[in-house]
Amino acid sequence: MGAGVLGFDPALLRSIAERVGTPVYVYSANLIRAQYHALHDALHDVPHRICYSVKANGNVGVLKVLKALGAGADIVSVGELRRALAAGFDAASIVFSGVGKTGAELEEAIRAGVGFLNIESPAELDAVIAAAHKLKKRASLGIRVNPDVATETHPYTKTGEKTAKFGVPYDEVVRVAQRIATEPLFGLRGLAMHLGSQITDVEPYHRGTVKLLELVTALRASGITTIEALDVGGGLGVRYHNEKAPTPQAFAEAVAPAVKQAGLALLCEPGRYLVANAGVLVTKVLYRKHAGGKEFVVVDAGMTDFVRPSHYNAHHEILPLKDGNRPEELVNVVGPICESGDFLALDRKLPGVEPGEYLAVLGTGAYGFVMSSTYNQRPRPPEVLVDGDRYYIARQRETLDDLLRGEILEPSTWYRA
Repeated sequence: MGAGVLGFDPALLRSIAERVGTPVYVYSANLIRAQYHALHDALHDVPHRICYSVKANGNVGVLKVLKALGAGADIVSVGELRRALAAGFDAASIVFSGVGKTGAELEEAIRAGVGFLNIESPAELDAVIAAAHKLKKRASLGIRVNPDVATETHPYTKTGEKTAKFGVPYDEVVRVAQRIATEPLFGLRGLAMHLGSQITDVEPYHRGTVKLLELVTALRASGITTIEALDVGGGLGVRYHNEKAPTPQAFAEAVAPAVKQAGLALLCEPGRYLVANAGVLVTKVLYRKHAGGKEFVVVDAGMTDFVRPSHYNAHHEILPLKDGNRPEELVNVVGPICESGDFLALDRKLPGVEPGEYLAVLGTGAYGFVMSSTYNQRPRPPEVLVDGDRYYIARQRETLDDLLRGEILEPSTWYRA
């Protein structure tokens, strides 16, 4: 078997599996670079910054690859802020969004000097004002707008429609901006939106961009002339199975001309687009069984390692790493977790795989490890970063001792209510 659609040398993946064990996430630095350059080149006609969405894959090794390319970071928590700073990102290149920032998170973001602290509600603005006054430190703000733009994607990942919890309602933005303008510690630098995730049609990006620019015009008319950038968010879809993923050129054509005409810089926040297909999850076949008229392939990776098939009914291609032509059969690929929803694929055609061989689950570089859990007291898998013909263990496998760390086995202090 050649690399082909796999994107990796199967012999390399087998070598990693033997050395590191399974299940294991493997990421390709070169594939990440290729995706970044494709988008960066498509946006060449407008001043821009690609702010990688850390929530997609927060491994510090992956972050360092993107930082070296010139990317900024899009974060939604102080945990992600610290991770981005640890990877070397300049705080000024960081966009901090998120609908539930705490007072402590706001203070840490202001102390760090993040480039865009995006306000998501009038109530959050109250908290930002309090944090800035407490610290007596200036803050660079943006407003995340809910543009009321619908997208065709999974209901759980739609974030730009009127009923979503995210962003300041469109008709309240000017009022919030005017309030920001009265605060001497603030500078309103931009407007932002985020329409959702795994979006395969660029037309909503164009509609959302137009709506943001209408707000820029209204703000300028009201005397607010500090807007420097428009953040059109992330969510660019990728091809997992038979989706028609948008090209970087199509995305650029949907958003860049209008932003450039307005004299603004463009920010975008891709996550999945940059890393999804740069990662695979390698798992080992444990058992074969037949039950209820179904053929089951039991592997050592389950929903605790990779939850997207179970949570989103997501389709991820699965390829055996063993060479040879074998007749296909219809199987359920299931994991070891005590849940009927623990599966990687249902009714999937695969060659006749056998216990002991390795399978690669494709497209797992985004929302894979970051959504893993220790349910059933299973240690989370390691992460490996491949760069050319070399690789290193970017995160060690958790141990059973790690799962007990922090628990009090023999309490020394008891409290009464």
